[in-house]
Amino acid sequence: MAKPRVVAELGRPETPDETAARKAASSQRYRSSKTFRNLIAALIVCLGIMAVVYLGVPRGTPADTPEANVPAAAAAAEKTVGRGVIVPEVPGSWRANSALVDGGEWRIVYAPSSGYVEVTQAFDPPAQWVSRELGGYAPTGTSTIDGIEWDVYDLPSSVEKITYALSTTIGSDTVVIGLAESTDQGAATTVAESLGDQIRTLREEAR
Repeated sequence: MAKPRVVAELGRPETPDETAARKAASSQRYRSSKTFRNLIAALIVCLGIMAVVYLGVPRGTPADTPEANVPAAAAAAEKTVGRGVIVPEVPGSWRANSALVDGGEWRIVYAPSSGYVEVTQAFDPPAQWVSRELGGYAPTGTSTIDGIEWDVYDLPSSVEKITYALSTTIGSDTVVIGLAESTDQGAATTVAESLGDQIRTLREEAR
């Protein structure tokens, strides 16, 4: 029968209880080490899967929003509201971002080289509608453009991103040309000049 192993630290053979305790501690260290390695391996696998998914899914730039067809939208708007609507003639470099009837208003949004121009024709709006739309401000003056008199709103601060506006009426309707802060004020004049004949015609029809 083999003699019990002498343990250097003890200077004598282990007792059965000490042997059992040593083996239990060794097994615990092994299991702990194995669990940690498994955790690291699982994390590496997960990161690998995420990398494959991220790199493997095809990507592309979002499709550009098509430019609004203002004349076609205006024709549809006239059928919807039962009256004529304004259609500005703007430089070819201006992009029409939207043109639609929404909440009793015909609205076109153009994007020139910088900023944007919002042209609105409100159908039968309540009194003081323009002032409320422009933060409660009153006109700062008037301007006659192509024979049409416009109220001028030179706003002291950005109101709903509009800092300059022109307003006039067509019968019971109100037309507002609003400019964003970064838009040259000449853009409002360009739109107003293009609307002169249309406004006169629609005013005659509204009588």
